[in-house]
Amino acid sequence: MNIDIICPLFNAEKYIEPLYQSIQKQNNIDLHEIKFVLTRSKDNSEAILKRINAQYVEIEPKDFSHSATREMMAKTCKADIIVFISQDIKIVRDDWLYYLTKDIELGECDAAYSRQLAEKNNIEKYTREKNYGNVSFVKTKDDIEKLGLNTFFFSDASSAIKRDVFEKLNYYDGKRFASNEDQYIAHKLIMNDYRIKYCAESQVFHSHDFNFKSLYKRYQDTGEFYRAEPYMNTYGTNNAGAGMAKYILKRIIEDKNWKVAVEYIPNMTARFLGMKLKKFK
Repeated sequence: MNIDIICPLFNAEKYIEPLYQSIQKQNNIDLHEIKFVLTRSKDNSEAILKRINAQYVEIEPKDFSHSATREMMAKTCKADIIVFISQDIKIVRDDWLYYLTKDIELGECDAAYSRQLAEKNNIEKYTREKNYGNVSFVKTKDDIEKLGLNTFFFSDASSAIKRDVFEKLNYYDGKRFASNEDQYIAHKLIMNDYRIKYCAESQVFHSHDFNFKSLYKRYQDTGEFYRAEPYMNTYGTNNAGAGMAKYILKRIIEDKNWKVAVEYIPNMTARFLGMKLKKFK
């Protein structure tokens, strides 16, 4: 099966060239196209795209949506598999794309997502541990009772989906999400009896260092998603959040990571307030 890669860009001048080069180095895959979509900005992103002769389209900031923009690009794809990546992932292995897509090609799943590793010694280190273990597995509708909301955990920082399945599911239904578009499509996949594989062998580094304000805004967007899609709340959103908070605290204590311990309460507060205040607004 051949592959199209879609990557949204914004203020991405420091990411574009190394990301593009790392994709070109991937082995044992049939790469059809890399499609960048650039949200207009004031940095040198467009100049870099032109210099490396990359394929891209440009949109205005008012037109960007995490779901609608990806849907727009997906509708232009002709390859068998569509891969979504974010601009800030770091690909260090030449088998990342092979392991992400091979089980779709083998017919063992219909969508897949990569393992994300953190480079920074912050709270995100522990969220990555919790969400991205070292063992691969496949999720189906049969796992809902056991996994609850985590059945629909799926990240398009590095993910793949069969194009014909994506089309059959009507993409993101034309909705304009500020976040959680990956969880939305994962729910549609699972509830329509498709299979999602977590591919631990497909690895990328993906790290952030959010301040209180940025984290609060991020979880406001998440809260807005759950308010707009209330059926998602029936799978135990509170349990999932509490489980993550407990895991992070446990790991901080085990590591004696006192620098991160200082950040724990403000970080969890930003997450809780951002999501809850927007979710029940």
